[in-house]
Amino acid sequence: MTTTTVELTGVSHWYGNVVAVNDITLTVGAGVTGLLGPNGAGKTTVLHMMAGFLPPSQGEVRLGGHPSWRNPEIYRQLGLVTERESMPGFLTAWEFVLASAKLHRLADPRQAASRALDIVELGESQHRRISTYSKGMRQRARVAAALVHDPAVLLLDEPFNGMDPRQRLHMMDLLHQMSEEGRTILFSSHILEEVEQLSGTVQVIVAGRLAASGDYRHIRRLMTNRPHVFTIQSSDDRLLATVLMRQESVSGVELEPAGIQVRANDYGTFTRALAKVARDEHVRLIGLQPADESLERVFSYLVAT
Repeated sequence: MTTTTVELTGVSHWYGNVVAVNDITLTVGAGVTGLLGPNGAGKTTVLHMMAGFLPPSQGEVRLGGHPSWRNPEIYRQLGLVTERESMPGFLTAWEFVLASAKLHRLADPRQAASRALDIVELGESQHRRISTYSKGMRQRARVAAALVHDPAVLLLDEPFNGMDPRQRLHMMDLLHQMSEEGRTILFSSHILEEVEQLSGTVQVIVAGRLAASGDYRHIRRLMTNRPHVFTIQSSDDRLLATVLMRQESVSGVELEPAGIQVRANDYGTFTRALAKVARDEHVRLIGLQPADESLERVFSYLVAT
């Protein structure tokens, strides 16, 4: 599959006097990317501009090199699941997804609808009315409708809403599979564990601005204003702790039952110094684990700044 990118260049959007998105420039390419931000940060506005539902008040939004606004042709490449659930309960899932296939004018809409329902594991219950579905089943029916035309780009706003743990795992496996096929997938979620499991690549929006973009581990290492915390296990923790306290890059050392906890001012300087110190003191390093490099910690730092 040819990779289709989504690009925002100097994009702003305002509702009257309220600025929802302020001068955002970003590119989302092949693979799975998480869109993060506090409530009201502008995530849904960004997704709606990407999908052509809203015009940018300023700047350009392009999908596959073409403008998203007032360009129905982009929907041949785009699948969208919005956060707001709006489905006609009197229809069956089969009728709902088949209608989507027909709207896309697919050559064989019935086959496409059947395939999409099987992908989300709704084949056995496809002829039940949507009004009888659980929230997780309704969500999967919406995903099937977004996938029915085999799009190159998927925009998903809180796609795991209402799904039970097994359904979540299945959906994560599906998104991984589609990303490996070259699709561009951008999804928002307020559950950071989901984002961490699905993708290390994030776009973080805070107060309408792009606060960070890229691999969250790399983002953490660039935060020079926050000490880096490491847990180290070695053949002689006491000796290693004593020597590390003399290093300029180290701001604190604590001996704990699980090993040494070290606070370092600079990630690169410390990791290079650690290897040299261990070699000079004939101490064998058994384990080195960043203790504050989780997505949750990175997100909390970005929101607090």
